Amino acid sequence: MTSTSATSTTRHKAIFYMVLLTIQFGCQPLLTHKYTSPKICRSSVLFVQEALKLCLAILMLFSTGDFSNATRHWTVLSWVQVAFVPAALYTLQNSLALLAYQNLDGVTFNVLNQTKTLSAALCCYWLMNKKQSRVQILSLLLLLLSALVLERIVSLDVLCFYLSGGMLGQRVGVSGVNGSGGGGATTSSSGSATTTITDMALPTKHFTHGVAPVLGASFLSGLAGAISQKNLQSSKSGSAGRNPYLFSAELCVASLVVLSLSFIWSDDGKQMTSQGFFYEWTPMTMIPILTNAMGGIVVGLVTKYAGSVRKGFALIFGMLLTGILQSILVVGQGAPSMSKEQIIGGILAAVSLWLHATHPFVEKATAPTIQEVARGRTRKETKKDQ
Repeated sequence: MTSTSATSTTRHKAIFYMVLLTIQFGCQPLLTHKYTSPKICRSSVLFVQEALKLCLAILMLFSTGDFSNATRHWTVLSWVQVAFVPAALYTLQNSLALLAYQNLDGVTFNVLNQTKTLSAALCCYWLMNKKQSRVQILSLLLLLLSALVLERIVSLDVLCFYLSGGMLGQRVGVSGVNGSGGGGATTSSSGSATTTITDMALPTKHFTHGVAPVLGASFLSGLAGAISQKNLQSSKSGSAGRNPYLFSAELCVASLVVLSLSFIWSDDGKQMTSQGFFYEWTPMTMIPILTNAMGGIVVGLVTKYAGSVRKGFALIFGMLLTGILQSILVVGQGAPSMSKEQIIGGILAAVSLWLHATHPFVEKATAPTIQEVARGRTRKETKKDQ
């Protein structure tokens, strides 16, 4: 009876935290884009965000009653070894992500941000020789395809034509540069239909201040996560079994140190000196900072009570929520509606995330060697004689 009650409580907690993660993940791009000024000093936002995360991590550490056990063997050296390199990477990642938040719509950001799954897989394999199953490899390629479709690098007409079994050399043509207009036009034809995609060209700022930063942030996220995982699992670092809330607090302190040092020579530091720390801040700026800080804690709780697979489902529903909110709220203010590329790219990313979460790599059992079989027989015969 007690076991059933405990299982039911755990299930209810898992559902509750998954709903919170879905809401936070779905709303975060829209909140940041709306309430964070493009002229704001990004380092000031990151500093306040890390300080708030630190307070939440310490609060959770005390509320769980694990503070004394978690800090029993803590040393400054182990903190430096475990936290400083990931903290520097996470600081740069957060800065790039904030820049991308300010210049991309919510759907585009969340879909491109899922490429961190690809970078995490590559970095874990590179640093820890952590392998992927065949289905997971396929899902990573599908994830890459979703990003290419979203940014119109791969045309939907060409993609549909391939899926229909056509031959590219026979049916798809590319025109040259139009001398009168000064621009190129890429066309694809299937049967008698011809589609011109010149009008889909995106401004340079969309790539330099949106796409490139979010892809860079995703790569740094995967690299920092792999380094953190390797450090936490390494007995040399003295960090085996490290409390996740303690590790979060350590990362926050290290990030605050890195940010403080960067103020000395960075452009953000000069901006804060001349214009003030809270330049372009409003009371509403705290909303995305607070939700982002709480999101980090919720991710840990979802992983604990629901597992990484169900966490993936929460992120899928979060992407769906972003699309719905963007269609209702942003489009109602005169912005363009969701494009076909955003819809197809979001679907491909969701399918990729589901495949990667539900088909983990399983190590094949190896057959025992002749020596191992012989040793086993010897033990059995010894036991019989006794």
